[in-house]
Amino acid sequence: MAIIELRGIKRYYVVGDIIVKALRGLDLDVEKGEFLAIMGPSGSGKSTLMNTLGCLDKPTEGSYILDGVETTKASPDEFADIRNEKIGFVFQGFNLLSRTSAIENVELPLFYDRSGKKNNPRERAIATLKEVGLGARLDHKPNQLSGGQQQRVAIARAMVNDPAFILADEPTGNLDTEMTLEIMTLFQELNNRGKTVIMVTHEPDIAVYCRRIITMRDGAMVSDEQVAEDRHASDDLEIWRKKNEHLSQGERT
Repeated sequence: MAIIELRGIKRYYVVGDIIVKALRGLDLDVEKGEFLAIMGPSGSGKSTLMNTLGCLDKPTEGSYILDGVETTKASPDEFADIRNEKIGFVFQGFNLLSRTSAIENVELPLFYDRSGKKNNPRERAIATLKEVGLGARLDHKPNQLSGGQQQRVAIARAMVNDPAFILADEPTGNLDTEMTLEIMTLFQELNNRGKTVIMVTHEPDIAVYCRRIITMRDGAMVSDEQVAEDRHASDDLEIWRKKNEHLSQGERT
């Protein structure tokens, strides 16, 4: 079952006297439970596609059906509700509130829930943090956490609303090799549990941990391929740690 259906998506911008065609009639289906990477050089349209998928921007033309809802016809309030309820965002810079605990950061999306379906925000936040391996860091603030742990908090925040999919924008861009492999291990674990994940990345070494890769160029999708090799980030993490066991844990984090 497709949770995302894009048909004829165009996004044009007017810059002075020039019309920039960021997306040129894109069609894309994403099935429930997929792990998809979006790749492409600067100016390829991948960021515009991410903004469209994330309901941060509406297309100039075309149809975007998300989990059965036609988003392009939504009012501004409906558009915001779709974004909050159906999409979990993970960013390169974590975007955590610096003076609040991990629990409070994860609770935040629940305060904007107007559906009345998300009860017991504190319990939901705790359960989600435990799911990403931070049950012992519930009350820690961001400056008390490593980069990898901060990204785990951000992933928990993205998951707490039980969205239709997680949209991750260069989620390992600020992390070292070990932390990158830890986060990709977590994403693979979540995907194996049925979570749909869409990741924007410019790094082929990261995309190989996804199950499907689409490549953008000049506002169009130029390739759509299933990843042939089933590669596990957890295996690569174990290999990395064995090769670097001379480093202390303090030096690594």
